[in-house]
Amino acid sequence: MSTLHYYFLHPITGTFSPYKKRLNKGINEIPILTDNRNGRLFLPAMEEKSKQRSLIRSASTLTEVSYGATETVTRQNIPTKKQLVDPFRQGSIVEGGVGYRQKVVIRSYEVGADKTATLESILNLLQETALNHVWVSGLLGDGFGATHGMVRNKLIWVVTRMQVQVDEYPLWGEVMEVDTWVGASGKNGMRRDWLIRSQATGEVLARATSTWVMMNKQTRRLSKMPEEVRAEISPWFMEKKAIEDVPEKIHKLDSDAKYMNNNLKPTRSDLDMNHHVNNVKYVNWMLETLPHEILENYQLSNITLEYRRECSSSDTVQSLCEPEIEYPGEGREDTADIAHNLSSSSASFEGTYYNRSMTQYTHLLQTTGDKQKEEIVRGRTTWKKVESRDVL
Repeated sequence: MSTLHYYFLHPITGTFSPYKKRLNKGINEIPILTDNRNGRLFLPAMEEKSKQRSLIRSASTLTEVSYGATETVTRQNIPTKKQLVDPFRQGSIVEGGVGYRQKVVIRSYEVGADKTATLESILNLLQETALNHVWVSGLLGDGFGATHGMVRNKLIWVVTRMQVQVDEYPLWGEVMEVDTWVGASGKNGMRRDWLIRSQATGEVLARATSTWVMMNKQTRRLSKMPEEVRAEISPWFMEKKAIEDVPEKIHKLDSDAKYMNNNLKPTRSDLDMNHHVNNVKYVNWMLETLPHEILENYQLSNITLEYRRECSSSDTVQSLCEPEIEYPGEGREDTADIAHNLSSSSASFEGTYYNRSMTQYTHLLQTTGDKQKEEIVRGRTTWKKVESRDVL
């Protein structure tokens, strides 16, 4: 016969105190018996059945205790099978069972002074919907979007290239529909695309594409795609693309670039679940290096990023930025005008440049400090002039 120990469970804190003497039992004290053979918990018979149930809280589970039985509820209930509908995120499987669509509302903390969503908010939205797609697929392991096969092989996803085109920024309070899907990219890569449209008009406001490869979590080296992982994700591949055009390769900037920002340091809040700097932070560093006149009078319409290496919390980063003079599009100056501007004063050139209807910049983030400088990411941004900005 086992020994039973008498404890009291505090229903708010979830802590136990051993029973030593008769206590003034109120609603905050519930007697519990524990069986030392298997640690099971029991509640003695009570007049009201509702008093026979309480909650024991831990970091990841919620254990419901009732008379003679226990039931454990997982707080992070990751699906192990494909879910056609995700009611909590207002998402669903579309495109013949392989794409994902999620409905979102642009919140007040996701907009800037002009009451439209910021680029940072859009990038975070792309990342969130991509992870939710993997979530409902039933393939999500314990990694940052990693499948079960990737977890077994100690692999993580890393992005090598990303492009975002914005025709119009979502408004504060606007209901958006975000579609995302994946496809093959070469032999060992994966492409992920997005479309962001207004639910009210059906108009596509932004589109994005990205390329991903696998990295060994321990060695931090790129890896081939294991066959078991290919078998997991290839049934989800689609042929369609959100952006058909392939942008030109981004050239590397020299250290004497026109604009620069030195001694940038990542903080703990900049790190993601893979313990490297989040991609959104890279974009913020790039945009903060742009001249104030561009940020005040232009709106970003396209950004292309080429990732070279990951950035850790111990790195010191330098952000470089240079205007591209010859932009093949609206507002382009002819060769004679460009030559004249280059031979004129800097102020004269800047005045002409800022009056263009569209303009383009090249960016580079690189490590600095005692060790040799290493590229983190190259970027190109395209900006269109806005006539006026309404502010709150």
